Amino acid sequence: MQIHATVDALRASLNQSRRAGKTIAFVPTMGNLHAGHISLMRQARDHADIVVASIFVNRLQFGPNEDFDKYPRTFEADCAQLRDAGVEVLFAPTETDLYPEPQTYTVEPPDIQFMLEGECRPGHFRGVATVVMKLFQIVQPDVAVFGKKDYQQLMVLRNMSRQFMLPIKIVGGETVRAEDGLALSSRNGYLNPTERAEAPRLQQSLQRIRQAVLAGDKDYAALCQKASAELDSHGWQTDYISIRRQQDLMPAGPEDRDLVIVAASRLGTPRLLDNLEI
Repeated sequence: MQIHATVDALRASLNQSRRAGKTIAFVPTMGNLHAGHISLMRQARDHADIVVASIFVNRLQFGPNEDFDKYPRTFEADCAQLRDAGVEVLFAPTETDLYPEPQTYTVEPPDIQFMLEGECRPGHFRGVATVVMKLFQIVQPDVAVFGKKDYQQLMVLRNMSRQFMLPIKIVGGETVRAEDGLALSSRNGYLNPTERAEAPRLQQSLQRIRQAVLAGDKDYAALCQKASAELDSHGWQTDYISIRRQQDLMPAGPEDRDLVIVAASRLGTPRLLDNLEI
């Protein structure tokens, strides 16, 4: 696996591959990799000749109350996993490499950035969109793969790519789960044993909502309120559980089809995200 820290070195390598007629799939990450990330790498392999991953902890997407410095950095272990997955190229820039000057130009997503995750984490999606746009310009992939666990992020980036007419196919990778249903996440590492045993309750709550909707219950607000109250009674602190339209994440009405239940709730220190399509 080639590892490049500088933009010039990465571009030189990828330009050589393009001249050889190779297509490129890209999977950006912040490191601290787990089986969910590796699943995205393997899905990327289905779409291109060469898989490029990146590891960069992006300061721009951290809020003032989120500790950028404490985000786990596990570079050597990450590299070992990427090699085992057959990733050909890793881009691992420093902040100086990626932001050689203050990033005064940013990508400002539309109103979707202010709802759900954006309401809880102001400025988060601006930071995500800006760094991904920058990475897209550097890597210039044919395909980019993002996990569906971060459902709102996937929608923001897919819409950004379409509106800027980027020649990149955005692929949503299915969420990888533990045997008990917990969505794999770097945040799970912060759960103590008691919290880890409790954590599957979030997905179980979404499954019950889904079953109720499929059985004909259209009182979406009541279903979500009940699920939130049940979680909180077991020690969670729920930010939101909401039934939305898959197409634009706007609140769903009784006549809407193709729905998604999105949720975020804190269990101890970690804040867990999950979703379930209907």
